[in-house]
Amino acid sequence: MPLTPAHSTPTYGALLLRGLLAGLIAGLLAGVFAYTVGEPKVDAAIAIEEAAAAHDHPGEAAGDHHDDEELVSRTGQKGGLFLATALYGVAMGGLLATAYTLLRRRLRTAHDSRAALGLAAAALLGLVLVPFVKYPPNPPAVGDPSTINQRTISYVSIVVIGLVAVWAGVLAFRSVRAGAPEWVRAAAGLAGFLVVVVVGYVLLPTVDEVPATFPPSLLWNFRISSLGTQVTLWTALGLAFTALLSRLTRGAAAPQEQSEAVPV
Repeated sequence: MPLTPAHSTPTYGALLLRGLLAGLIAGLLAGVFAYTVGEPKVDAAIAIEEAAAAHDHPGEAAGDHHDDEELVSRTGQKGGLFLATALYGVAMGGLLATAYTLLRRRLRTAHDSRAALGLAAAALLGLVLVPFVKYPPNPPAVGDPSTINQRTISYVSIVVIGLVAVWAGVLAFRSVRAGAPEWVRAAAGLAGFLVVVVVGYVLLPTVDEVPATFPPSLLWNFRISSLGTQVTLWTALGLAFTALLSRLTRGAAAPQEQSEAVPV
């Protein structure tokens, strides 16, 4: 007779702790990527902003107008970048662990690692990629301050739509009758996802506040580096959480196997 139950599910506290740790690791890695790839683009955009200010105020030295309004120096901002990405990663790690706890039994896979990676991939798709296509990020020198509220509402809306689109794709995939070819189920899932995304893109307003004089190459390099930071974070988060989860489940299974081998 076994001395312990045949199966032990990790507690939410154990999963949350590992999600927070995975998020911290992912946030620091994303910070390294943002610092090495993204910050030079930010510096270039700020230089353009300062040059434009100097042109509009020829009596002022270049950078004086910007320094008067700057609450935190660029050195402080670069140092705070790692703190910001680490905190963001911890928050996303907590959300991933919570989603895993709530949805694990609804995910049709027997492998915990596949479930964790699938949730991380779904979050990357819904939270990052769908909003990026509609509202790609802009450097500091781009954007009208008077429209910030409208842009914030639109961005939050597209994030919600992205998550709904992922959910609709999963429902469409599962709605196909059992025994149908796998490509039919995949096509149904893709169609369900795209329908929601396209409707959301059409209904939400278009935002284009990039000045005609802003260098296109700098703009798109900044956007690609911003996307790369998010991809780095969610990829590292999914892999780190999966690794920590695997160690947790193996550690819980070892005592059970030993107890089952002891006769009563």
